[in-house]
Formats: sequence, C-alpha cells, structure tokens
Amino acid sequence: MHLLSVEHITKTYGEKVLFKDVTFGVEDGDKVGIIGVNGTGKSTFLKVIAGFEQADSGSISVGNRVVVRMLAQDPVFRPGETALEHVLGGDSPQLKAVQSYAAAMEAIAHNPESEELQAALITANQRMDELEAWQLENEAKTALSKLGIQQYDAQVETLSGGQRKRVAMAAALLLPSDVLILDEPTNHIDNDSVAWLEGMLQKRRGALLMITHDRYFLDRVSNRVIELDRGEAHFYQANYSRFLELKLEREEREAATEAKRKNLLRNELAWIRRGAKARTTKQKARIDRFEALNAAGPKSADGKLDLSVASSRLGKKIVEVEGISKSYGDRTLIRDFSYIAVPEDRVGIVGRNGSGKSTLLRLIAGMLAPDSGTVELGPTVKLGWFSQEREEMDETLRVIEYIREEAEQVKTADGTTIPAGQMLERFLFSPTMQWTPIAKLSGGEKRRLQLLRVLMSAPNVLLLDEPTNDLDIATLTVLEDYLDDFPGVVFVVSHDRYFLDRTVEKIIAFEDGVITHHTGNYSDYQSSAEKREHAEPAVDKAGAGKGAAAASQAEAPKQQPRERALKMSYKEQKDFESIDGWIEEAEGELTRIAEAMEAASSDSARLQELSAEQQQAEEKLEALMDRWTELNELAEKIEAQKRG
Repeated sequence: MHLLSVEHITKTYGEKVLFKDVTFGVEDGDKVGIIGVNGTGKSTFLKVIAGFEQADSGSISVGNRVVVRMLAQDPVFRPGETALEHVLGGDSPQLKAVQSYAAAMEAIAHNPESEELQAALITANQRMDELEAWQLENEAKTALSKLGIQQYDAQVETLSGGQRKRVAMAAALLLPSDVLILDEPTNHIDNDSVAWLEGMLQKRRGALLMITHDRYFLDRVSNRVIELDRGEAHFYQANYSRFLELKLEREEREAATEAKRKNLLRNELAWIRRGAKARTTKQKARIDRFEALNAAGPKSADGKLDLSVASSRLGKKIVEVEGISKSYGDRTLIRDFSYIAVPEDRVGIVGRNGSGKSTLLRLIAGMLAPDSGTVELGPTVKLGWFSQEREEMDETLRVIEYIREEAEQVKTADGTTIPAGQMLERFLFSPTMQWTPIAKLSGGEKRRLQLLRVLMSAPNVLLLDEPTNDLDIATLTVLEDYLDDFPGVVFVVSHDRYFLDRTVEKIIAFEDGVITHHTGNYSDYQSSAEKREHAEPAVDKAGAGKGAAAASQAEAPKQQPRERALKMSYKEQKDFESIDGWIEEAEGELTRIAEAMEAASSDSARLQELSAEQQQAEEKLEALMDRWTELNELAEKIEAQKRG
C-alpha cells in the first residue's frame, strides 16, 4: 500500500544546498534509515517530510487517511502533566476512550450517588469495550517502563532532558500512525531499552523513517537506506550491511567513469593544444566536447575527517580506584568498587539509565568526591573529558573562538604543529563555518567541535560519556580508528553496542546494584549474561534431581549400540557438488536487482516490482544457504565417522 510520495524536493540554507530534487515513495512495511555526515540536513529532511518545515520547491503527497507522526528532538509537554498522562494524551479514538473512562471514574469517586455520573461511567465502559481499549494503559506503562521511566505519575517538567525524550518516544510508539518518523531514537536510552525498541520497531506495522547512528540498530531494523551526500540522495533497497556493499560498488563504478572521463579529457586537451587551423563545425564540436568533459568532473568532496592529534606520555601509575562508594540520599549507586587501570586499557561501562555509570566517570575525573574510598591518578595523567551534555559550551562564541580558548596551535600525532584554523578544517569546519556562532551549528556539528577541543588538549586518559550521541556514522568510524592507535587509556560509557564491540576489551557492568567485571567486548558480555541467566534455573533443577541423576547413571548400560554408517543419498551428493554455484548465481541475481533499483529510484511502480523480485531472490538465497549448511554438516559428520 502506497502511503506518501516525495516529489522533487529541494532545500537550501544560504548558499549551502542540503538536498536537491529528491523524489521517492514510501510503502507500507518500509523501514527507511536516513544517513549522512553531520550538517547534510538529515533532520531538516525528516521535518520537511513530516510537514514541520517547507521545502524551497517540490511537494509531499500523503494518502487519504494516512497518519504521519514525528518524534521531535525537542518535544512539547503541557504544564503539570504526568508521564502517563502524556503517553495517553493522544487524539486517537482508543486514547480518547481511555481518557473519558478515567475522567468518569474520577468524577464518580467524588459523587458515587449521582445517577448521571453512573450513566456516564456505563457509557464510557461500553466505549472501551467497543474499541478494545482496555489494554492501552497497560501498554503505556510497559512502554514507559521499558524505556526506563518507572514513576508514571512524575510530572514531566521535573524530569531530565533524556527522560522527557523517552516519555515522548513512548507516546510516539503508542499513538496509531501509518508513517512514524524518528530522529535519533536511541539517544538517551540504555542498552536494554535499545534492544526492546529494536524489537518493537521490527514488529511494528506501517512505515518507519528514522535517523540513527546505531549501526546494529540500523542493520536489524531497516530494509531501505537513503544516504544524503553533498546535496544528492542515493537510494538503496537494503539494510545497513548490504548498503555498505552497494555503496562500495557505486563508488567503484563512479571511479571507473571518472577514469574514462579523464582519459578522454587528456585526448581532447592534446588535440586542442595542437591548435585548430580553422574554426570548422567539426573543430568547434570538439572544443565544445572538451568543455563539456571538463565541466562533468566529480563534485568536490566534503573532505575527510582527520583525527591526527597528539597525546601526552603516560607513566606506570594511571588510575587506581580503591573501595569507593557513592550514595544519593537513601540510594546507593556504587558500593566498595575497586579498579586499577593498566596501559592501553579499553574499558566499557554499561548498565541501566540512572544506575551510576556517569557518576563513576565523574568520580574518576575528580568532579565528584566518593563517600568513602579513594581515587588516585598518576602524576603524568592528563584527562580528556567528553561529556554527553554540552553545558560547558558557550554557544555565543564563534567556532574558531571556542577552539582558540583551548589552544592557538595544535600538535598532531606526527609531531607537526598547525594553527587552530587548519585543525578545524581537518575536522570538516570550512573557513566560512569557523566564523559561525556555535548556536547555529547542528547538534552533530556541536558534538564534533566538542570532541576536537577535548583531543586538542593532548590527553592520555579519555573519559567518554555517551560519545556516539549525535555523531554521524562517518565521524564514529574515524573516532574508532583513532582509538585503535591511541596509546593511552579509555573509559567509555555507551549504549551503542557496535561502538563498544569495536573499541573495548573489558566491561564494567552495573547489574541490579552490583558492579561486575568482564573480559571481552559488549557482545561477549551479553552472551555471558544470557548463559548465566539460563544456567540459574538449570542449577536449581540439578540440585533437586541430583539423586535421580545418580541413579539413572548407575542404571545406564556400559556399552552403546554401534552408530549407523552415514552416507549421502544420490540427490544430496548432486546438490553438494552444485550448491556453491547455485549460491553464486543467487547472489548475482540480488546484485542485478539492487542495480536495477538504484537506476529506477524515481519510479515507484517499478521499485515495487523489483522489491517483490528482491524478496523472492532473498528467500531463495536463504533456502540455499540453509541447504549448504545442512550438506556441509553432513559431510563433516561422514568424514569424522571415517576417521573414528
């Protein structure tokens, strides 16, 4: 079912083209990830589609009765409303029925003898039955709880910015909509909440458009990707991992085209330099051809982020935490925690929101004092603190002024000293942007600027508090590469599972009031936690049935029957010989369909046909891969039996 059409939309700010002549359609079931570097206009792109901003040209057509909802970065709340009231405060018939029923119950509680109020309650009750709305309040509470909001009656205005964003997200998920638009939905929520949200959106009906930097999330939820790059939109019928393959193929094709263009250009240039004896029509045509080839050069690149920044020498003693505890009122966040950092430590800190992760970083940084215990830093330690908030940024300053507050010159990793302005260019801030007030930058550009200032101080111990919030994927990739070569120690609080897997080798986990240590990245920790969770009931059962198990072992026969000789059937043998070729053909078919989709990006009818072909091709490939696994496992068993 077709839900909305985007026709030739263009948006500029001053001389900067955010996106130009973009056309595409959204179908029921589409889950579209919007990606691009910070400042390319991703949020503006979504706002234009949602109708919150006007495009300079082009149009958005929404189908009859199609409801489009967008979770804004800065949601608006009514004064005095509670978290639950906000989630249930929508305008759908079901939510209105819940509101009427709640109002009727409250009214009759004050005047139980009123026949008029009793009649109103009966009517409200019947309306709840008609619309099957009884589960809505439970669903609202579940959504709030899963997103880390346990106090349903807390007034929203008393909550932190991150908590308010989560309340708004719960409302967006509960309110019925055909097209849901989310801008960085994984910011400000913990790993468990991200996993729950991932599952919710995978199962959700309708269409989804979202901006996210979380690559695991994007890979598992999206089935289409739109990349905004230097004013152009590129369309991919794929999740994130497949998008990377298709983008690489596109760039290789563009590189081949550019090589051919340059070769033609050299030939034309050689002809022109020999000189034209007369301005014949043929010669004029060749000159025109040369000028056309010259004008057809690739668009100037936005540049590549360079994180080549020096760090200070680090001695043997780094960070030693001994028996620290920290409480707020009656709530103990950290109890008797100890840790000694070793050279090149990469430590991830995970746990639910409010469990004490950022508090631990602040204790290490000396911003907070422990209630008991000690935190000692080595004499050569130079801390770099990258917080999830930007409260320390004076947004009235210009970009260059903010950086010059830290240093007029910067020492790079190779020992070169360069001016602050040149370093800003390496961080993709053009000379024009350097004189822009910070307040006019996008959220991601502010984060990138904040990161540059932290690294300019040449730290050797980095404390990163949710570093992935608002940074684009390209910047995160460069930051990950930088941390690979960083000679110091890194402590990072993050909900970004991909970033943790990519950068850390140890995990400190806040688990229900207990802090535990684990070796490995986040996936290793998660796998270990799942095994422990499944092992606990098994241990109980084993304890209860220990005598029965012993008796069973005593009665077991000492000799096992001889195992039947395994062999492949004729069909299995033929399939085993041909399966690799079949898989290669299926992958080639998928590549052909993806190229056809890219070529037909503006033809929604053709895209729909190709999408159906792609689904069939993917199902075929999946069946072949299952068959390949089955046959290879059988072959391995046959070989093992021969050896045994």
